[in-house]
Formats: sequence, structure tokens, C-alpha cells
Amino acid sequence: MFTLDAEIAHRLGMSALRAGQSLGLIRFLFGSKGSLSCDPIEVMGLRFPNRVGLAAGLDKAAECVAALGELGFGHVEVGTVTPRPQPGNDKPRLFRLVPQRAIINRMGFNNPGVVGLLENLERSRRGFAGVLGINIGKNFDTPLESATRDYLICLEGVYAAADYVTVNLSSPNTKGLRDLQSAEVCHRLILDLQEMRETLAKEHDEKYVPLLIKIAPDLDEAAIDSLAHVFNETMIDGVIATNTTIMRDGVTGHPRSQETGGLSGAALTERSTAVLARLRSGLDSAIPLIGSGGVMSAADAQAKFDAGAALVQVFTGLIYSGPRLIREIASLGVGGSETV
Repeated sequence: MFTLDAEIAHRLGMSALRAGQSLGLIRFLFGSKGSLSCDPIEVMGLRFPNRVGLAAGLDKAAECVAALGELGFGHVEVGTVTPRPQPGNDKPRLFRLVPQRAIINRMGFNNPGVVGLLENLERSRRGFAGVLGINIGKNFDTPLESATRDYLICLEGVYAAADYVTVNLSSPNTKGLRDLQSAEVCHRLILDLQEMRETLAKEHDEKYVPLLIKIAPDLDEAAIDSLAHVFNETMIDGVIATNTTIMRDGVTGHPRSQETGGLSGAALTERSTAVLARLRSGLDSAIPLIGSGGVMSAADAQAKFDAGAALVQVFTGLIYSGPRLIREIASLGVGGSETV
């Protein structure tokens, strides 16, 4: 797969997952749920089979949910989805930096839109026993001043299908999106989403869907502290730290290092964990954190747990280490049911 163009390899890999599940090959190779025997953990009122999940971005169109669950993921986050379908940025837009165990992407929220994603979920979710997160964003051509409308449309559209919803304010590949992380704008957006949720909960038999915010690793300490204050004031249900970085520390010298886009992988590990730790220090203890960004090994996951994460998510680590990484991380959580 590594001899192929990165995006072609991605499509082939997802197709292989779907075929492997339909033929029973994943269960044959990995056993039920990846041969895991972990005690569950309760976070945000949801029961997670284990502490490791798939980060948004791998299954943007929600085509492989149950198949990914069979690899062992306790939760799968699909998307980012936008109100309307969009093709994303021009190709090439996905690059491997193999010696550094990193990836640069500038995909640009390529996705089938809310309606298409829900249609895919009808098929791909069958048999999935884990927790489903849906990551939402704005269309590339929606002005920033109208971004709230897009997030509200997405929330309304996916509410019935989601176990939790993540609000993506931190992708570097949609122009201006990270401006929504300013304390004032973020505060207003969260309140609007929470108000919408109250209405939707009444329409769906009082179903409560936790709302999470996903933040960037490139925030300075003052910005992290300001967002912690916003999250405490609004009592957001959870925060994912972090998305990809626009920095290039750790990959300088690679011929692809100056490609525009978000960098993920080993070069992000230390920075992402530092942001998580800083956020945890200022965050209300009742607000859980999910550690994402540079989880390349069980040791990286443990560092995020030690920094205050209740759960972790992987993406690039799965590409470089394969499904065994899921089992190695999940085994860190063995030892008794917990509530966070």
C-alpha cells in the first residue's frame, strides 16, 4: 500500500475493510471486536467498550463503521461532514512522510453531505456495538459570519444518528475556520448549539447527545486558557485535543515538509499532549478530554492518559502501526469499569 499514491491507498484500504467485513474476514483475522477483553468506561454518560477510538478524517463518509468496530475500536468518529456535499481541495492533497511517521493532508472536508452520510450509516453501522461520534463542520463557501448556520444544520441533521457530536473548529484546511476558536465567537457558537440541542432532545424522546469541541494544537497558552474559561462557563460536554498542526517541527528536511495542510503523526505527539495538559489544568474536572494527535504507540496513549485524557483517538498511528496498536492501547484500560 505504501508504494501507491496516498489517497489511492486510502480508498483501497477502506474498500478492503468493507469487503473484509462482509466476507467475515475481519472477525476471522482479529476475532470478535479485535480479540479485546477490556472493561468499559463511562464518559459523558456514554458507555465506551474501551478507551481507544478512531479520530475523524479516516472515514469521512461513514462507510466502514461496523468494520472499524471489528478491528477493536471502542468508538468511531466519522466526518467531518458539512451540510452540502463537497469535493474538497484539488489533488494531490495527501502526503506520507514515512521516515518521520507523519502525514500531511489538505483534504478540505471532502464528504457526501449530511444526507449522504446518513444514507451510508444505514448500511455501515449495522452490527456496531461501540459509540458513534459524528464530526461536523461548515461548507468551504459559507462565510464565517454564517458558519453557525452550517453547524446548526449539521447538528439537526445528525442528531438522531449520533451518540455524540464533535464541532470541528480547528481544521487548517478550510480557510478562516480556526478563527472560530476565538473565545467570544466560540462562546456564542456553543450557546447556540446547546439551545438547538434542547429543542432536538424534546423532538427525540429526550435523547441527550453530548457536544464536544475539537481544538488546534497551535494555540498559545493564553488562547488555551481563554478557551478553558469558555468551556467552563458553558459546561461543554467534552473537548478533543488536538487536530493537526500547521507547524513543521520534526519533519524539516523531508522533500514534502513544506506542503500546505495539517501535519499529523509522530511530529505532533509532544505538542498535542502539552496542549491537552495545559487545557486540563484550567478545565473543570467534570469536563472530560479526549486525547488525539500523535498517538503512535501505547506509550503515547499512556502519556495522554497521564496528562488527563479519559479516552484517546488514533488515525496516523493506525496507518503506520496497523490494528495491533488498537489492542495495545485498549489493554492499558484493563482493570475495572470507570466513570469519567
